[in-house]
Amino acid sequence: MSPDGDGVTRWRRVADDIRSNIGDGVISDALPSEVELAARYGVNRHTVRRAIAALAADGLLRVERGRGTFVSNKPERIVYPIGSRTRFSENMLKQSLEPSGRLIKSDYVLSDSVMAAFLECRVGTRLHRLDSLSVANGVPLSRSTSYFSAERFPGIVDAYAETGSITEALRREGVGDYRRRETRLTAERVSAKDAELMSCAADAVVLISRAIDVDLEGQPVQFIRTKFLADRVELVMLQS
Repeated sequence: MSPDGDGVTRWRRVADDIRSNIGDGVISDALPSEVELAARYGVNRHTVRRAIAALAADGLLRVERGRGTFVSNKPERIVYPIGSRTRFSENMLKQSLEPSGRLIKSDYVLSDSVMAAFLECRVGTRLHRLDSLSVANGVPLSRSTSYFSAERFPGIVDAYAETGSITEALRREGVGDYRRRETRLTAERVSAKDAELMSCAADAVVLISRAIDVDLEGQPVQFIRTKFLADRVELVMLQS
């Protein structure tokens, strides 16, 4: 491995390669020593230690003092039900997991014909766009991009930034309850930007959900595109 690039790039490349070797079964028990790994990847031992620490934090490795570093049993995927009531916080709490959400960025966009059809608004309608990260027990599970009418929900960005919950943010904006009207699923390889954001392998697969949520009168309140890490989340489609 070439040592070019900054320290973050080097340790992440080492971590990604070890993760890939574990997934492929090339490494199934003990890792080579730090000295061997440093020589293999052309980096120093500090870089190797940082890569191992990241993989240990993700549950893939365990470090046993005096014995070495070993592959852990692969953690089970978190079950994520998708039905007429799809709520991230509720789904996590039911599994005794601590949910949290973080606003990555927000801006305004004008709806095109596709977005206008989803949200049943005019082309050119001003929309809030929220990019957020969803985490359970400190582990990133998904990142989402949500769209809301800026006229109907003028305070949605601040409400989400304060609460970390779309459900609570909508409640503050006058929508006491809402339901899922439809969900469409696809899959693709994770982008470099999302791999960095979600601390996952560069070749990870993400399950992509495109969904419309409506209020109890059937009016769209949100179009949301979510990327779930396939090795951390199992999507379960519930019968309506």
